[in-house]
Parts: sequence; structure tokens; C-alpha cells
Amino acid sequence: GLTATAMTAGASGLPITQAPAGAQVYIISPSDGATVGQEVTVRFGLEGMGVAPAGVGKEHTGHHHLLVDVAEPSAAGQPIPADAHHIHFGGGQTQTTLKLAPGTHTLQLELGDQNHVPFDPPLVSKKITIHVE
Repeated sequence: GLTATAMTAGASGLPITQAPAGAQVYIISPSDGATVGQEVTVRFGLEGMGVAPAGVGKEHTGHHHLLVDVAEPSAAGQPIPADAHHIHFGGGQTQTTLKLAPGTHTLQLELGDQNHVPFDPPLVSKKITIHVE
């Protein structure tokens, strides 16, 4: 279980979970700068932690959120919104197929804990840009 020292409450009153040292999240595919079709399969990578569904309070696990055309990822302690630009994978999924309009889009992953709250420090991937034809 989590010890009291590992948990601090964020501004929202939800607990903030510390990220284990060396953990990182990244987009396996598509690659940065890729030109893709309107149906894009995005594969999520995670190192140093495990994936667990939302609501499962297992230490050193989280679930992915895909940020599509989002300028700034959610800060630690602020729940990640659920909308067209913040896609939640609360079932523990590690890939998805998006339908995107032609043009340039950015993709970024953010790992959330069982309450959809970012870790501290936030676990976000490098933002990639893709060109949809």
C-alpha cells in the first residue's frame, strides 16, 4: 500500500502519487513527423512502471491518456479532463486507432493514476507532430 510519506494532497484535494524514478512514457508509433492516413494507430510505450485500469490502486501503475492537439498537459494534482482532446484509456489499453481530420496534429501521452490525476513529477511523453493526409 501507499505510505503517508508517498502521498500528498493536490490543490484539488485528490492525492498525488509520486512517480518512481526513471519511469517514462513515450509514443512507440507513429514516429515524430510521420505522414499518416486519416485512421492512425497510436501505440503507447511505458518504461519503469506498469499499466493498470482506472480505479485499481496498485503501486507503480497508471493508465494512459492521449492528448490530441493539446498545448499543455495537465499539471500534477489537476485531474486530466475527459474530452475530445484528452482521451482516457481507463481499461489499461496500450494502443488506439484515431480518426483524424487531414492536416497537422500533435500527439502526447500523459500517465494518470487510478483517479486520473497526473503523477508527480508528471509522466508525459515527448510531444510528436504528425501530418494527416
